[in-house]
Amino acid sequence: MVGNVAFIGLGVMGYPMAGHLAAAGFDVTVYNRTTSRAERWCEEHAGHLQDTPAAAAAGADVVLCCVGNDDDVREVTLGAQGAFEGMGDNAIFIDHTTASANVARELAAAATQRGFHFLDAPVSGGQAGAENGQLTIMVGGDEEIFARATPVLDCYAKSAKLLGPVGAGQLTKMANQICIAGVLQGLSEALHFARLAGLDGAAVVDVISGGAAQSWQMDNRSQTMLEDQFEFGFAVNWMRKDLAITLAEARRNGARLPLTALVDQFYADVQEMGGGRWDTSSLIRRLDPPR
Repeated sequence: MVGNVAFIGLGVMGYPMAGHLAAAGFDVTVYNRTTSRAERWCEEHAGHLQDTPAAAAAGADVVLCCVGNDDDVREVTLGAQGAFEGMGDNAIFIDHTTASANVARELAAAATQRGFHFLDAPVSGGQAGAENGQLTIMVGGDEEIFARATPVLDCYAKSAKLLGPVGAGQLTKMANQICIAGVLQGLSEALHFARLAGLDGAAVVDVISGGAAQSWQMDNRSQTMLEDQFEFGFAVNWMRKDLAITLAEARRNGARLPLTALVDQFYADVQEMGGGRWDTSSLIRRLDPPR
């Protein structure tokens, strides 16, 4: 039975995710590198603040983490005053960071040595999904531990699925990012083509979104792409981080990802344009610069 939980990392995803835990009645302790953000969270929610990941993890049945990359995960887990120093016997550490499968396996081995459990559980759904409690969670780990953790994950998930052993969650998230990259490039080219063909882009989307071309990206990003609006959403910088992880894994396992590698370079072009913080749908800017 889970009673006390800790959440490490209160960024655009972690902040609302931890909020859902508090709203569900869990006793939540938080840690964030920028203390003022954690203080603000505690003002908005019933919870406790600790000044190190180890202190936040102490006494928690489940500890959750959502930070930036492999190095950040290692810092808040294995670093000085990292969460792994505070984890209790048989507790569960769940990493929601989009990171490499290698770091997931590394942390799982360290957890086993210390007598607790580890799940890698990257999420999809973006900031809106986190705020609305509608995330898709891709999990790697032991089935029994996943079952124990499910009541916690259900607080902010529309779907949480165990895909295999530790690392499977991260590998599935890589497949997710491959799909998103390809779909967004295709959507960008379609809207670009429609404009040069003299068509009304919104009308085109209205028609084709009812057929086989439909996608989440078309439903949720086509209008803002047509309006040249990108100051929101999942940043290009983060997508390039995810694609770098994906391409490195592909080199390891022999997968051929020519389109993904090409779109990654297109995102590099967007960064050169100053769009590192723009939403990933800004790929269209390469084809249709502001007029």
